[in-house]
Amino acid sequence: MPPLPKLTPENEFFWTSGAEGVLRFQYCEGCDRYLHPPGEVCPRCWESPEVREVSGRATVVGVTVNYQPWLPDMEIPYVIGLVAIEEDPLVRLTTLIVDAEPEDVVIGMRVSVRFEQHEDVWLPFFAPTGEPASAQAEYPEPIVAPVRPMPTADKFESKVAITGIGMSQVGRRLGRTPMSLAIDACREAVADAGLAMDDIDGLSTYPGGAGKDGGLSEGGVYAMGDALGIAPTWFCGTPETPGQSGAVVNAMLAVAAGLCRHVLCFRTVWETTAIAWGYRQNTGVEAGSRVSGEMEWRLPFGAMSAGNWIALMASHYFHRFGATREQLGWIPVTARAGAAHNPVAVYQAPMTIDDYLSARMITTPFGLFDCDVPCDGSTALVVSARDAAYHGPNRPVLVEAVGTQMRERMSWDQGTLLHEPMVDGPSKQLWSRTDLKPADVDVALVYDGFSFNALSWLEGLGFCGMGEGAAFVEGGTRIAVDGEIPLNPHGGQLSAGRLHGYGQLHEAVVQLRGLGGGRQVADAEVAAVSTGGGHPGGTFLFVRG
Repeated sequence: MPPLPKLTPENEFFWTSGAEGVLRFQYCEGCDRYLHPPGEVCPRCWESPEVREVSGRATVVGVTVNYQPWLPDMEIPYVIGLVAIEEDPLVRLTTLIVDAEPEDVVIGMRVSVRFEQHEDVWLPFFAPTGEPASAQAEYPEPIVAPVRPMPTADKFESKVAITGIGMSQVGRRLGRTPMSLAIDACREAVADAGLAMDDIDGLSTYPGGAGKDGGLSEGGVYAMGDALGIAPTWFCGTPETPGQSGAVVNAMLAVAAGLCRHVLCFRTVWETTAIAWGYRQNTGVEAGSRVSGEMEWRLPFGAMSAGNWIALMASHYFHRFGATREQLGWIPVTARAGAAHNPVAVYQAPMTIDDYLSARMITTPFGLFDCDVPCDGSTALVVSARDAAYHGPNRPVLVEAVGTQMRERMSWDQGTLLHEPMVDGPSKQLWSRTDLKPADVDVALVYDGFSFNALSWLEGLGFCGMGEGAAFVEGGTRIAVDGEIPLNPHGGQLSAGRLHGYGQLHEAVVQLRGLGGGRQVADAEVAAVSTGGGHPGGTFLFVRG
């Protein structure tokens, strides 16, 4: 079975209520609303909530059939559902749908709770009630915070520039240490900026040293500072940022504030070698371990991957707007066409829409080519003070605006159903910090951990309207290198490799320097970049210096 939740005084009422055959949630009487996951206070009125029993009835609002064997004891396929409880449809549970054939589970299906005991935990699964499915097209959406206006007209973005980029060898199961990859990328970026290592007075990375054993870090700032002989005046390494590229925003802020002049930013992944060397299991969770925090609400139901979580939203999007897999497939097909001109892309062989449709299913509606490519590689860039940017050998890239705002809850299943969460805030804030418009963008380098991520970013950034993204990408002409808005011409993470958004940052500089070769967007002067989503996302608008 999947890992079980760790019981705490805060959550025990939920995970043990099945012993009595009932489902319970926190409830704020003053606000007349249910709360989930459990918290200390109601976030609206800050009063302590009570615990209240509910009917156990719910409606399926998202569904994915998982075909990936994440866990040896869970027989595939199995159906992961996102259900909205009858008493308050804004309270949802990621769960397993049982007692139903996978193809029969649809959005709008009425379900009721069934408990399954595992040790001291009662997992709430849901089964069909036999009632007709709801025909409603729209479901309640949570209220989001307004876009905050700029607090000052003096933009920090105008004080910084990207002066250097570097990338290590990229590939699958390279068998190299992450530190060796990071050193290669960092040395190349510093040289590309026309600097010596002694000129670097800042270091910034994501997620820091904690992710090393999982294949998601080279060891962090301390390890890199020692390896490169850098004694920084400022440094930062943390996972809680607006997207993985939040480390770059932090660097920009430090330079604009005068703490340092040249910050070396780096990001290293070595997931494929980490698994081969036995550092982590395929799921990243040790057998028999208990989970807490946000993971406790998904992993116990076999929703082990971000692919499962995002697929739930994609299913709702398909239901609401009539999108199809054939339309979505043009995102990975177009990415592969660009990757053919990228010598470091992991996958470069041509791919047709028929190839896409015939690939094995991972978790509906995502097939193999909807998923990014785990790899080993490191990417680095140098953020410099604007007045120092023109002393190097290469054209600098200037920063027009960034987007970092969180307008919604940090949650995979309690927020919007219309797109990937944490896309709207940074997208909307980006345009509030510039006079440029989406029509001024020449190339979009958007995060594509899964094809639907890219679709959400295209809509969120305003390149097409909400619900119009599937039709917008259909046929691939609008997102081709010579199209209306070229999308990830280097192949993105779907073909070039999962560099956690730093491949997009690197490609933005390549494009604005005009060095893309066969994938170069003609006369590219403005690039939009996004990273993350789901977890807090971040956006950039770069312009040619």
